[in-house]
Amino acid sequence: MSKSIFYHAGCSVCVSAEHDIINLVGKDKLELVNIGETRNRIAEAEQAGVKSVPALVTTNGNVLHINFGASMEDVKG
Repeated sequence: MSKSIFYHAGCSVCVSAEHDIINLVGKDKLELVNIGETRNRIAEAEQAGVKSVPALVTTNGNVLHINFGASMEDVKG
């Protein structure tokens, strides 16, 4: 994986975290995925180990859960 992937669901907690992650990492090093809108990527996020959003999957495959916006079950709703 060449870029870290930031998964979120579009809620205010997620959007705030997105801005902070962009400022820390740089937008050119991130793929931003709003799984609230791009629902076909939910399974991909779960397979990567994402349990709640917002979450950052690093280029090494580590999952960093950031704050708690929504569980994946809530997102799948």
